[in-house]
Amino acid sequence: MTEPARGVLAMIGACTIWGLSPLYYALLKHVPPLEVLSYRTLWSLVFFAAVLALQGRIVLLPRALRGGRLPVIAFAGVMIATNWFGFIFGIQAGRAVEASLGYYIFPLAAVLLGRLIFSEPLSVAQWLAVGLAALAVGTLTAGLGAAPWLSLLLAGTFAAYGVVKKGLDIAPMVSVTAEVLLLAPLALWFALWQGPGGLDLPTHLLLAASGPLTATPLILFSYAARRARYATIGLIQYLNPTLQFLVATLVFLEPFTGWHLVAFALIWSALAVYSAAGLRPRRAPG
Repeated sequence: MTEPARGVLAMIGACTIWGLSPLYYALLKHVPPLEVLSYRTLWSLVFFAAVLALQGRIVLLPRALRGGRLPVIAFAGVMIATNWFGFIFGIQAGRAVEASLGYYIFPLAAVLLGRLIFSEPLSVAQWLAVGLAALAVGTLTAGLGAAPWLSLLLAGTFAAYGVVKKGLDIAPMVSVTAEVLLLAPLALWFALWQGPGGLDLPTHLLLAASGPLTATPLILFSYAARRARYATIGLIQYLNPTLQFLVATLVFLEPFTGWHLVAFALIWSALAVYSAAGLRPRRAPG
């Protein structure tokens, strides 16, 4: 098997884990979202640190937190923690459809932030895709009488997280370990304040599984990013919200109204336009 093919398989594996993760968090509906987030942070730190130690790269962690990187990594930690909390809350509150919409919107939100922050040029097709996404949000807001705030929160925090990570000259695994390390004291305080004795052993084991569940797709993603074409990775990423959407509608049996159908159709059209624009070969200058 070729290296690019291994990269594609790794990316499919990562997106499958992410896409089916609502099934896991649904098993923890009896645990408050903030408590699940606290344990996810702590067990992720344990797992990430163990991986770095096995790789002989744990010494890179203190260096990552020196100088001007500290506030940047702290902000990234807040963004990813907010994203995690929003997703956990969405699953527990029966809003997995809205959560999946957020991860569909994310690539388009990232494109818009790239234009606003980094002055990255957008083609007519990319502007059209962003416009269709905005129309989808507006349609859903008008139809349901409220904005899809959870979708916007998930898309916005993940896009902001990507913007911050773009400027960090640190390996992804080291960076995310540093992020959860900074969040760990608050997570530990909250977990102890809630009282670990209030949870039974099966629940503790489920919470412990959040460490490898968080780390494994990130490791697979890093592996894929070094081997597969970036355009291919971008297309495969849509597998994640698609699986989330299928779990929400076919397994959780969440309501999917006509307004949802129109909004999702607009988002899917926007992603098709955006993907086609990205795959189109660029003309050689001159």
